[in-house]
Amino acid sequence: MELYRFRAGSSPLLVSMPHVGTHIPPSLAADMTEAALAVPDTDWHVDRLYDFLDHLGAGVLQATHSRYVIDLNRPPTGEALYAGARNTELCPASLFDDQPIYKPGRAPAASVTAERRNLYWQPYHDKLAVELAALKARHGFALLFDAHSIRSRVPRFFEGRLWDINIGTGDGVAASPAISDAAMEIAGATSAYTSVLNGRFKGGYITRSYGRPIEGIEAIQLELSQIVYMEEDSPFRFREDLATGVRPVLRGILAAMLAAGAKRYRGAAAARTAV
Repeated sequence: MELYRFRAGSSPLLVSMPHVGTHIPPSLAADMTEAALAVPDTDWHVDRLYDFLDHLGAGVLQATHSRYVIDLNRPPTGEALYAGARNTELCPASLFDDQPIYKPGRAPAASVTAERRNLYWQPYHDKLAVELAALKARHGFALLFDAHSIRSRVPRFFEGRLWDINIGTGDGVAASPAISDAAMEIAGATSAYTSVLNGRFKGGYITRSYGRPIEGIEAIQLELSQIVYMEEDSPFRFREDLATGVRPVLRGILAAMLAAGAKRYRGAAAARTAV
């Protein structure tokens, strides 16, 4: 099984989908509970929802393996993303509803976690780094959009219903105001969906690690409430009738980011063209 799927684009935009994968190798699945093997915490259908990316010239990097194998959006050293809040680990031990992922006594040891990090985590991040560097060299800047989704209600992580569109920039560290404002302007322009910047989801490891505006690499995470495009209970059916409503907003956000990036880095792009 390939570790990720990648297709190159023609614009400065790279879209990462680190939690869309569902594959669990049989050797690992043997240690997991029946509840875990249903992979309920997947970012279901995110690749299908963003079916317009080729029209924007975006490159796409998509995970194939489940986040239960290893979480590509967690620090490799294992520290928590949100200090003082409940978090999930690099190799998660429990589902979002607190059910165990592993059968009794079968959770991975530290040595196994390190092995998975080298085998599954590192190749995805190596590809991310290489592609972002290539985009910056080609266009004078790079935009990274980390596409996620989650159930609208997960008491473990937040009270009540989640906002529909949750944009995170690591509290402004990963993206400049020019980029985040452009995204939020589109998100906030419709009364059909709620939106927030740097609310409960401020961006995970990918956003915070690769977003370096001072170096011409801007990163945004979008955590989308699944209720706006799918059925949140098993079998997690995609709802095209709902997706039709939110897709133009998502496409508008990405298009606005591209336009804002082109304006912000116009001089750098012109310099690359001159060379």
